[in-house]
Amino acid sequence: MATRVSPGTASGLRIGVLTGGGDAQGMNAALRAVVRTCLTAGAQPYAIAEGYQGMIDGGDAIRPFAWEDASGILNRGGTVIGTFRSRQFMTHEGMLAAAANLVTRGIDRLVVIGGDGSLTGLNEFARQWGALLDELAGGGTITPEQRDAHPRLIFAGLAGSIDNDLVGTDMTIGVDSALHRIQDAIDAIASTAASHQRCFVVEVMGRDCGYLALATAVSGGCDYVLLPELPPEPGWEQAMCDQLRRSRLAGRKDSIVILAEGATTRDGQPISAESVRATIEASLGEEARVTILGHVQRGGTPSAYDRWASTLLGYEAAAYVLSASGEEPGPVFGFHGERVVRLPLVQAVSDTRSVPDLVRSGERDRILDLRGNEFRDLVRIFQELSDPARTQAAPTDKRVAVMHVGALSPGMNTAAKTAVWLGISRGLTMVGVRDGFIGLAGGDMSELTWKDVDGWNQEGGAVLGTRRHVPEVEELYAISRALESGQISGLLVIGGWNAYEAVQVLDAERSRYPGLQIPIVCVPAGIDNNLPGTATSVGADAALNLVVDCIDKVKMSASASQRCFVIETMGKDCGYLALMGGLAGGAEQVYLNETSITLDGLREDVEWVKRSFDDHGRSFFLAVRNENAHPDYTTDVLANLFDAEGQGRYDTRTLIIGHIQQGGPPTPADRLLATRLTDAAMARLAEQISQGAAEVSCVGSVGNEIRLTGIREAMEGTDRSHQRPIDQWWLDLKPVLDCVNREMA
Repeated sequence: MATRVSPGTASGLRIGVLTGGGDAQGMNAALRAVVRTCLTAGAQPYAIAEGYQGMIDGGDAIRPFAWEDASGILNRGGTVIGTFRSRQFMTHEGMLAAAANLVTRGIDRLVVIGGDGSLTGLNEFARQWGALLDELAGGGTITPEQRDAHPRLIFAGLAGSIDNDLVGTDMTIGVDSALHRIQDAIDAIASTAASHQRCFVVEVMGRDCGYLALATAVSGGCDYVLLPELPPEPGWEQAMCDQLRRSRLAGRKDSIVILAEGATTRDGQPISAESVRATIEASLGEEARVTILGHVQRGGTPSAYDRWASTLLGYEAAAYVLSASGEEPGPVFGFHGERVVRLPLVQAVSDTRSVPDLVRSGERDRILDLRGNEFRDLVRIFQELSDPARTQAAPTDKRVAVMHVGALSPGMNTAAKTAVWLGISRGLTMVGVRDGFIGLAGGDMSELTWKDVDGWNQEGGAVLGTRRHVPEVEELYAISRALESGQISGLLVIGGWNAYEAVQVLDAERSRYPGLQIPIVCVPAGIDNNLPGTATSVGADAALNLVVDCIDKVKMSASASQRCFVIETMGKDCGYLALMGGLAGGAEQVYLNETSITLDGLREDVEWVKRSFDDHGRSFFLAVRNENAHPDYTTDVLANLFDAEGQGRYDTRTLIIGHIQQGGPPTPADRLLATRLTDAAMARLAEQISQGAAEVSCVGSVGNEIRLTGIREAMEGTDRSHQRPIDQWWLDLKPVLDCVNREMA
């Protein structure tokens, strides 16, 4: 649950905030959240320009920040207050000057957003704080009273780095946006590579951490990856070329090798993109090309995740420094799955810096432990998916059917492709069912080969087709007979609420029908993010990014006038897209089915909007409404109410985003989630088949751990009338939105 920040509880406190090291998308969202959380609590935030160098220089480089100073920056890349790698700060003289500039302004609390170098400097600065102030007081730079008023430096760190190298957190600020940049490039390269049947070597950033390279290799369906954490065995050049050759013989037209910039051989020699290219050309006798993506990975508009997650991190960091006593060492905040965690800064940085030494000593298991669950999973899955030799498995009588059920969701194809490749690799014959349970009842199924599903990773839609139909009891005989006739040993169902309801029907009636007495696993795929047993469903991230993109465009369209906008998202009775879109897009209010809409609440909103336009010079107001927020207070009704009560202060417009939220290619996050969930689902099916068991379950991601839950148990934790889980973690973020998006008027 998000920390609660009460208005006016930190009056008189002064908090500094800076961004250090390399820039990362999402830094502005974190900065904005820190500033506005402090202002809501009654404290005065100070923005420190150009990182630690601004703290040393003082003057205008340390200035008070107001609410409006943090406006209009959510969608901007980089950092609006600048960043700088200051060597001077790590000297005694630099820290002395920085301490003097802070204390003379009454600042003894800091939030630093940066990489491990910035966080290390922050911890050292805090450790020396008392001695620095004693020296300043002894020299007359500050008074003894000033020294005594600021006995400790209270701080919190946020990891802002596209490298994703901080040990202890799943995702650092900027990583998701960087993956978007890389994935766009890989998808584009794949099409031209296939056209020319050519190999591409793509170098990505990451220094000593190979997360970007590994995640890209998995989500992009690439052929080979070279990581800093796992230096290849001697003779890797020939092994790589042999693998590329087998891949071509198996039917692939494109070949892509991903190289992390920090990759080395076992003896520590750097591996360059040019050397990889030359090796491929010499061995395979075909042209190869090099693409070094470089700093484009840092730039551009932040993704939806890097907006809402960075906002939450900034909010939590500010809440901490506003209330902490300073008696405990300052933490660094990060994420485990969907939850914010507080990590000991010194330990996190120490573990991060230990990885290169562990690489040199070859401690693979320890390295993978430090990199976390997702990294370990992706290494294992990629090794299996990328080996063409595994695709030549002999046909088996163990047949697993894969199908889509429910509304369309980006990432369904990724899950299906992963299921087919992993199933074949694990000795199963894979069968595709077309058009959901209607197709299954009619026996519309056929075997799928490795080549049939190649390239599905990046495709939107659902190649197998999907239907919302939930079978009635009288249809189960035909479904059972189809499964028996197809000799199906296990069933993988990829879909949303309809899929889960349908599988529960099969489970309840299976004792009457022999064909249904097989293991069944559901993979959650639905943009509403309303499924049990998982924090996130496949496709929700793509839909959320589209919502945020629409909000950006709406804001741009309204930039030259006074406007009030009411935007409607999909989601049925689940407000995930509305709340998270509003948080990431900077909406002042969201209307959800979970919290409903009342006339008294609307009256307060209208009065707040009027005061905002009159007294605070507001030029734009945005409300985001979940499609089923209220049966009577529709989007048009809300817009008409705001328009009538505005009395000419602004124009009112509406936007109903509609079904485009279900379209488009899956995002990197959706592809990675689909891959990990399907891997676990296929492992369960293979295990159940080999044991002669027939459990019915669903797979999900909770805290970035992949879990399987019995379908009955999972559905018991739902509100069936509203088709959503009883416990929805993201509802805790509504107070965060109110704090950082809605200025007190």
